[in-house]
Amino acid sequence: MTIGTILGALARILPVVAFLLAITVVAELCERAGVFDVVGHQVARQGRHRTWLVWLLFAGFAVVCTAVLSLDTTAVLLTPVGLALARQIGVRPRPFALTTLWVANTGSLLLPVSNLTNLLALQRLQSEGVGHARYLRLALGPGLVSIAVTLLLVALLHHRDLRSTYSIDPPAAPHDRVLLRIATGVCLLAGPGFAAGLEPWVVATVGAAVLAAATAWRHPAALRGLQLPWAMVAGFAVLTTVVAWAHQAGHLDPLVALAGSGGSTGDLLRVAGVTAVSANVVNNLPAYLALEPAGAGDPTRLMAVLVGANVGPLVTPWASLATLLWLQRCRSAGVRWRLGRLALAGAVCAVLAVAASAATLGVLRG
Repeated sequence: MTIGTILGALARILPVVAFLLAITVVAELCERAGVFDVVGHQVARQGRHRTWLVWLLFAGFAVVCTAVLSLDTTAVLLTPVGLALARQIGVRPRPFALTTLWVANTGSLLLPVSNLTNLLALQRLQSEGVGHARYLRLALGPGLVSIAVTLLLVALLHHRDLRSTYSIDPPAAPHDRVLLRIATGVCLLAGPGFAAGLEPWVVATVGAAVLAAATAWRHPAALRGLQLPWAMVAGFAVLTTVVAWAHQAGHLDPLVALAGSGGSTGDLLRVAGVTAVSANVVNNLPAYLALEPAGAGDPTRLMAVLVGANVGPLVTPWASLATLLWLQRCRSAGVRWRLGRLALAGAVCAVLAVAASAATLGVLRG
């Protein structure tokens, strides 16, 4: 491995790492300001004592949270909100927990900031002369389809739980209204900023700075103990470097060849499927990096790679960091899952959502 390879790989991920650290600060400070708690309370109030409506509103919030604040934020911060919401209104928490997990993955196509793989793909597209607007157009169709398939499957699996009603609304926790409004404003402005094509790391860094200053002014103690994902950053850097070396040495050529070529619907299903299987064998991030060349020069094929890397990793716990974080949050809340059943349900969701999303790409391309 040459120094040039290492430096090139690290230079590529520098803005991605800056975004990851900044958006983590934004998400953590928003949670401490009460944004997630207040939204959960409003969801319960607007549910009109119908569990299916509460679940649908919660799912919508999970989609927005994933799109704007990334899938890991949904897994870490929204999972406890869903579990607490279910318990406070006296309904089973499993539909809410499963929705959080699956939406965190299948809902992470819509914006470049929704997943680190998207930011890497956007870099590749820009290097090929394709801009942010093209990414949004390519991602919209398969992104919406993957979310629709996911929610339909959750509704089918938990239709009995979702038909129930509840009689009480959870009490709202007290929060500093000024800090809450500032945090809400940062979230509301960040979304359009990301969608407009501003540099993600710049938008996230400005948001983090504003929130840190507001928190220091209104509630300084809330700045203590912020958990920045340094281990994830280190792992990201190592994986990126190793995969770059493996490509340079030709070790990944057979895998790229397995993904095929061409732009037909069948070709897109093939590359998305190979990426999804690879993501469940190793992890979605190295799977995307390994198969990125399979989409080189063809934005639609590159989006198919993203479909496999983002929507597919629902079978094994290690396929997505979001799944590991979600399992940890569930265990902390006393909600246990049989991993075999969870993997089986995840496999069904992954196959249906990946196939539908890739087919949508083929239809829109044709």
